[in-house]
Amino acid sequence: MSGRDFLLREWLKTVLPITQIRIAIASKDASFRQYFRVWYNEKTGIVMDAPPNKEDCRSFLVIARAMRQLGLNTPEILAENIEHGFLLMTDFGDRQYLGELNRKSVPYLYADALEALFRLQVGGDPDASILSTYDSELLYLEMELFRSWFLERQVGLYLSDDEHNELDNTFSILVSNAVAQPRVWVHRDYHSRNLMVTTSNNPGILDFQDAMVGAVTYDLVSLLRDCYISWPRKQVESWVLDYRARLHAFGMHGLDDSELFLRWFDLMGIQRHLKAIGIFSRLNLRDCRPHYLLDIPRTLGYLLAASSRYSELANFHKMLLERRLHLWEVL
Repeated sequence: MSGRDFLLREWLKTVLPITQIRIAIASKDASFRQYFRVWYNEKTGIVMDAPPNKEDCRSFLVIARAMRQLGLNTPEILAENIEHGFLLMTDFGDRQYLGELNRKSVPYLYADALEALFRLQVGGDPDASILSTYDSELLYLEMELFRSWFLERQVGLYLSDDEHNELDNTFSILVSNAVAQPRVWVHRDYHSRNLMVTTSNNPGILDFQDAMVGAVTYDLVSLLRDCYISWPRKQVESWVLDYRARLHAFGMHGLDDSELFLRWFDLMGIQRHLKAIGIFSRLNLRDCRPHYLLDIPRTLGYLLAASSRYSELANFHKMLLERRLHLWEVL
């Protein structure tokens, strides 16, 4: 037993009505956080272990409570130890959206997820000080992960000066698209691995601690063009336009043009997927988690499909094809 494991067990003895702790790993996400399930009095709870020198669990606490006030089903915090980076929370169980989604279940599971997203976007005050802004600098930094971690390190591909310039131009188009959109609270990882099927107030929402104020289409594209599961384009666009209509009817400004909203959605997706591909590569190379590579082909497919529909991205699309990145999964 490591020193940190011992520390965690000793803390649990002070906050739970038991002395014999039964505990098991529940999950480990793409950061330094780990999650454990603990059993007590015929109940279960989830313990988050966020090493203070690597993670700050205070943002998790603040945002969890703020989202619960909006009616979202985030975990209830039962006990906390900020000094050591431990939180005890309610347990949503093991029914992750990803494992439950299929053609029959997707209409009602996505209806619930879109309802929760609506509450977040219309309820969260973008001018409140609780969240920082998802600004141009961060958007650029995220896309640079594609260049440095995927193209250069994962694939071993070094671009020509013209190709670097084209990538820079593409990044600029994508950033301009993001910052032009109405600003809302953004979860930033609103997808099938962070949504849990729950018996009441579905879905249970996880991994929200990096939430910011950003583009209205960001979480929508995270959900509907999920890196881990895909749906037919016509169905996705129907969901997108129905959601825009609901926001517009509610009174959100700047949503009069449905075609513009689709463009925002498509280009926001390219930005997110460039970031995701870079992160998947980094998780493989730096953190020895090669299973994330399995999700790159689907994510690259989104890039190719979306970039093919906009003339200003024609050169970027051509570069992906000429560099045979569309065949990356078989190289």
